[in-house]
Amino acid sequence: MGRLSNTWHLTKVSWSLLKKDRELLWLPVISGLVIVALLLVFLVASLTTGGIEVDEGSEGFGGIAIVLGVVFTFAATGTGVFFEGALVAGAYDRMTGGDPTVRSAIGKATARLPSLLGWAIVSATVGMLLRALEERLPWLARILLWFVEAAWAIATYLVVPAIMIDDYRPIASIKHSASLVRKTWGENIISSAGFGLLGILLMLPAILIGVVIAAIVPGFIGIVIGGAIGIAGVVAVLVVVSALSIYFKTALYVYATDGSVLGGFDGDQMRNTFRAKHRR
Repeated sequence: MGRLSNTWHLTKVSWSLLKKDRELLWLPVISGLVIVALLLVFLVASLTTGGIEVDEGSEGFGGIAIVLGVVFTFAATGTGVFFEGALVAGAYDRMTGGDPTVRSAIGKATARLPSLLGWAIVSATVGMLLRALEERLPWLARILLWFVEAAWAIATYLVVPAIMIDDYRPIASIKHSASLVRKTWGENIISSAGFGLLGILLMLPAILIGVVIAAIVPGFIGIVIGGAIGIAGVVAVLVVVSALSIYFKTALYVYATDGSVLGGFDGDQMRNTFRAKHRR
């Protein structure tokens, strides 16, 4: 319960900051829309070039689709990293007394574009290599690979804040993020999981309302209306929770780096979340 209450407190502080800059919620929205557009381009290009076989008895991915899939993976990862960097910039600006806007946040991410794209390339490459290994390994080896994936995610948790706040280059940012995790017990990941759990809990009412409407309103119209409400609610929750987690990650990076507590976060709460090893 202590972990849950701690996460709830951090969520409330993150929300109090995000409320001042609601327009920054457009950043994850734009990111999602761009990724969806890239996916549509990938599907259309694969179908028109014969990369995806849809004829009866010949379904599958051809070489062209694989190449396009790699391009899509790099483009989608780069998009996600760029807009995460923009949101980190906006969060840090607010926490240090600024008044961020979508334009100012994107401008600061653009100034760090080479490093953000460098990290996106590394992240996408590692992700594709892990996926390729997973498809070829037996089930027992896959379990070990999952631990490798988790370790990579933990080690690189603070890469984007390191790039945006302290102008680290991609490889240096990975080393810096890993060093921050090594000298702690990585309890930031527990809080990150707490945000994920919060998102699931908040999605349930939207899904439930959609199901009820689909059941009450007769015919196909009810399914459409219920489905639309459910999907809209889930998307809204995903956007808000992802923004809250990035606000928290930004404050956590600063605290882990130099011990400063920004944005109204409580020092004791931060210490409970990101406690150094020697205090254990």
